[in-house]
Amino acid sequence: MMCLGVQTSARIVSVTKTAGFGATLIPVTQDFLLWYGKNTTRVKFRALNIPKTMVEEEDYGNYKRFTVDGSRYRIDNLTGQNNNVRSCLFEYPLHGLKYTTPSTRQWKTTLNGMKRLQISGRLEASGGGMYYKRFLADFPLRPITDKWGDTSTGGFADEKLYVVQTGVKVVERCILMTTDPGDIVLDITCGSGTTAAVAEKWGRRWITCDTSRVAITLAKQRMMTASFDYYELRYPNEGLKGGFIYDTVPHVTLKSIANNPEIDVIYDDMHPKIESALAKLNAMLQNHAKGLNFTVTEGVRKKKTIVLGPKESLFEWEVPFNLPTDWPALCKSPFEQFHAARIVMQKKMDASIAAHADQEVLYDKPKVSKNKLRITGPFTVEAVPFPSVINIDDAEPPSEPDVSVARSGETSRQNRWRDELLKTGVRGKGGQKIEFSSMETLPDLRYIHAIATMKDTADRVLVSFGPDHAALEQRQVELAIHECGMIKPAAKFILFCAFTFDPEAAKDIDEMRYPGVTLLKAQMNTDLLTEDLKKAGKSNQSFWLMGQPDVELRQRSDGTYEVEVHGFDYFDVATGELKSGGKKNIAVWMLDTDYDNRSLFPRQVFFPMAGEKDGWNRLKKTIRAELDESRIDAFHGTVSLPFEKGEFGTIAVKIVDDRGIESLKIMKVG
Repeated sequence: MMCLGVQTSARIVSVTKTAGFGATLIPVTQDFLLWYGKNTTRVKFRALNIPKTMVEEEDYGNYKRFTVDGSRYRIDNLTGQNNNVRSCLFEYPLHGLKYTTPSTRQWKTTLNGMKRLQISGRLEASGGGMYYKRFLADFPLRPITDKWGDTSTGGFADEKLYVVQTGVKVVERCILMTTDPGDIVLDITCGSGTTAAVAEKWGRRWITCDTSRVAITLAKQRMMTASFDYYELRYPNEGLKGGFIYDTVPHVTLKSIANNPEIDVIYDDMHPKIESALAKLNAMLQNHAKGLNFTVTEGVRKKKTIVLGPKESLFEWEVPFNLPTDWPALCKSPFEQFHAARIVMQKKMDASIAAHADQEVLYDKPKVSKNKLRITGPFTVEAVPFPSVINIDDAEPPSEPDVSVARSGETSRQNRWRDELLKTGVRGKGGQKIEFSSMETLPDLRYIHAIATMKDTADRVLVSFGPDHAALEQRQVELAIHECGMIKPAAKFILFCAFTFDPEAAKDIDEMRYPGVTLLKAQMNTDLLTEDLKKAGKSNQSFWLMGQPDVELRQRSDGTYEVEVHGFDYFDVATGELKSGGKKNIAVWMLDTDYDNRSLFPRQVFFPMAGEKDGWNRLKKTIRAELDESRIDAFHGTVSLPFEKGEFGTIAVKIVDDRGIESLKIMKVG
């Protein structure tokens, strides 16, 4: 597998916090809400900003009542199932009527708590009972259950940019439910890189890989040219593992209101102004509204019509919200004073209620820094170092027979590869193909695994296969060339076939000159490692002929260096010669200006084939204030930016052509 990016020193957590690596999937039912949060076994997850175009009944449920200012609320039960707590068994007056609990139930709060609910505007009489007013704003979120209707291909789904792109919302929710910032996310089927992009967005480290060269190339460009919000760190000195600063929202409950002593202080301080304004209003009505009829809408006199005059006064809950048109103009001032005082007290009450409520952390709403922006940039590791293998002559023999070698050893697998190579041939540039009329093994040779005859020219070709799960090394190239000299008559070509090439081995194959012999590289499709999944057909693309990078390293007049990529030199099957493929087929090329001979760290990345909206152009609009646009064109070209000679005195240039075929060129500086 080809590894796109890797970050180290991370852990994989699971929803159920089970020991060891791996994530345990919880079977979700309608009754089990998905929550996510750190150090919890029930994972917390809630979403803000419900789209109004979604089904209103589903979004708002029973919140079908409205206050005068348009706030949604519903009435909720004030009684509990027990009836053995004496402090919760009492008769309570509301708006002139008295309410008691059924014989088998009790109030959910004490008498003091009930008074706080009343003076904060949280009690309502309905249908002969007394209820608690629960506002939608008390917890303006709704749980996400197992039905993710907003992730379908239409409606609210994200725009699909790639054919193999998974829905971003689906991946986001899965990652947020099962990981914390700094955890590592593994996606072994990279595709277009959606999982890596989502993990990077939410501050998770990631590894992603794929057997497809096209997928890896696509994901590289997507990740390197992406930009993300910068989230504020809770503990900056701890980095990602300290987590983010998240938005919070108060979760107002009946209990939090009933136990809030500040409500009493606010009432004692501000209610006298309401009483004073009400007294002025009643005085005006008694003196200037004699004989007017008024129908009461709340409380003990609900639906009764009273005649205003010297003997009638309105209770606080009976004052209408809008000034009746038949009331005298003199009543307008005390009427407005009454409601102004009531609104001020209610706002003060609501602020206190929110401040004393428990705060729910919104783990999908980290706080974004307004003056910072994150860009993925070069990955920590671009190519996983090849394993160090002890020479077979130096290795100690096993203490007991290894039967696995007999079952799936080198000979049996290479037999299948030889059969496949004879059947499918080697794909070249522009539809060219090397085909063979015969292929045989050679006795007593260890590094030359077959000798073949080309169908068109009858030239002899020696074949050397790389190992199953490691890079073809430089030593194998040297020994295969040595064995080539033992074969008479001499072959015209040596074809090295491997899943991946050690950089030094690739360099030797590209640059070594052996009299009368041309050395070629062929990329083996990883389908050859999955025999049960590989199609059995002559049209299989199992072997691809790799080009030789045409790279020029030169020193500038100021002492710095620059690299120019002239393209690939391709082997022309028809003429049997290397020909320049030019620059037009280079999809992406990367430059490591200080290659350590182990892993490539791309310090400069170029997209020559990128269009106006692709490659680094994608960042123009996002980071216009900080971006030197004069360099954008340079990063779409084939000449590098100037660089100094590095510590290791070596550079590495990786070129990917439009077929997704990669080739590496290593050069000494100076």
